[in-house]
Amino acid sequence: MKMMLIAIGGNSLIRAGEKGSITDQQANARRTAKAIVELIKSGHAVVITHGNGPQVGAQLIRSERSADQVPGQTLDVCGAASQGEIGYILAQALSAEFALAGLPIPVASVITRTVVCADDLAMIRPTKPVGPFYTRGEAEIRTRQLGWTIVEDAERGYRRVVPSPEPIEIVELPVIRELVKAGVLVIACGGGGIPVVRANDIYQGVEAVIDKDPASALLANALGAETLVISTATDCVYLDYKKSTQRPLRQVRLSELEAYCAAGQFPPGNMGPKIHAAKRFLQGGGREVIITSYENLAAAVAGSSGTHILPDGETLATKATGGKQHELASKAIPLETVRR
Repeated sequence: MKMMLIAIGGNSLIRAGEKGSITDQQANARRTAKAIVELIKSGHAVVITHGNGPQVGAQLIRSERSADQVPGQTLDVCGAASQGEIGYILAQALSAEFALAGLPIPVASVITRTVVCADDLAMIRPTKPVGPFYTRGEAEIRTRQLGWTIVEDAERGYRRVVPSPEPIEIVELPVIRELVKAGVLVIACGGGGIPVVRANDIYQGVEAVIDKDPASALLANALGAETLVISTATDCVYLDYKKSTQRPLRQVRLSELEAYCAAGQFPPGNMGPKIHAAKRFLQGGGREVIITSYENLAAAVAGSSGTHILPDGETLATKATGGKQHELASKAIPLETVRR
């Protein structure tokens, strides 16, 4: 049975225009769970990770605004709280859909710590967007009053950014492996994992939020997954995103993807971490990365939607599994179009 790791974006659970209520997140989680059930029925073994950008930002706001009444929480503890919140919502949705489908699959959400380097330069260069979007005026007020670092996020508005160091090790990996072997659908590395540094086998939490995409690639490689699926707010990766020349990127080799990166196509706070994760996963032995929205999850895995990123050893016309002609082959974008 082929293993697939599905990384669910925090923005997949809170869609554009939604307030991010628990009811909203539960409804979106059920839709995602339905798609995951279909993948399992088709023969895939699935492991799940998830983002927490909107949710951990909300945790931070609650902590900061109530600091005069109750003790505030550090960023790593806010990340742990969001892991529990989202893990619960996803576990509930998956258990419900499994019951409806008659699948006796147990679900476990594992609170996961991820080791980072204390001297990672990202600790002093915040890049990870968290929390809600603000107008320019709102962002200026919060920068002035609260000392936040705020940047424009992919022309959708302004968001607070926090440190996002590179993940290097997953503390709970042995536990996750054993659960997967036992047939449990595991939800792990929520929000990229709780960031910790290690000294003499003692772990200490640090004020940061790890991006879930590179952490997901790290876990997928460690588990030997063949496919990494990144579920996000858009149906696929776009070149010239939000510009008049915007066009979908359907299939691409790793080396071509690197050329697009060099051309500045993928901003650090938006699609950049997903592309970085794709490169990391394929260079670590993975066979395919799919980027799509939860609405298109099943179709993308079947090959008729999403963005498919393949190692250089693969041809764009043929996937290695059985030599089957890929439905998106004719939609690949020539590299020279990016240079125009």
